[in-house]
Amino acid sequence: MTFERTRKATFAAGCFWGVEAKFRSVEGVIETAVGFMGGQFVNPTYEDVYTDRTGHAEVVTIDYDPGQVSYKSLLDIFWQAHDPTLLNRQGPDVGTRYRSAVFYHDHEQEAMARASLERLKRTRTYTQPIVTQIVPASTFYRAEDYHQQYFEKRGVAPNLAVSCADLYEM
Repeated sequence: MTFERTRKATFAAGCFWGVEAKFRSVEGVIETAVGFMGGQFVNPTYEDVYTDRTGHAEVVTIDYDPGQVSYKSLLDIFWQAHDPTLLNRQGPDVGTRYRSAVFYHDHEQEAMARASLERLKRTRTYTQPIVTQIVPASTFYRAEDYHQQYFEKRGVAPNLAVSCADLYEM
């Protein structure tokens, strides 16, 4: 019998640079990658997705050790890393590519994501309705290398309120 050492989680919470930096700091996260998911276009580039015509969201996919960090903990971080009441935007970034979504990889993740969403609604943390999508994971398209660990490569402190467009020229 073999035991699964790592699991995968995928989240969309606005500009993927800051979201990736947030998850990279979590003990038990083995690897992260930023890219695109949930669209109709095959092999999109950042420039394709930026047009907001491919249907893709900017996502962070995470390989994690469930013995060190639980999926529930990753969901908690996801909810705290962005405003799930904003439809197709986060901070100054606007468009469907910046939508809030949990892309689940199996039925257990789906159930946990839905339960987490219901718990959040019961707490009435937000005065506006939560618009986060909970949808099956589809093909992940890895973004170009210069997008991976973007903040780390540039020595920029992660700030989730900073616009992707503002940082793109760095």
